[in-house]
Amino acid sequence: MSTVNISVPFDEEKLKALNFTLSKDNSTAQQRIEKMVIELYEETVPEALREYLDSKSAPAAPKPKRPVKPAAPKPQTAPAKPSPSAAPTKEDEKNG
Repeated sequence: MSTVNISVPFDEEKLKALNFTLSKDNSTAQQRIEKMVIELYEETVPEALREYLDSKSAPAAPKPKRPVKPAAPKPQTAPAKPSPSAAPTKEDEKNG
């Protein structure tokens, strides 16, 4: 969800005094105003609408990765029988 800046007119000297005083509590007028706007939003906007807006801005749950299938083993073929050749083999000599 994108954010917007809200501009509020306020006396510069008063803002300096406010920030000076808030600095003792490690805070600023900006931080306090942001907190107050969030509280105003939560008190004013109905919960169902807030949940709807939250669901729109929430990143979608990552899809689980598909497991990697191992490569299918290639079917092994029986070794081819050598074709009879013109040259005699040892068995041919014994038988022959």
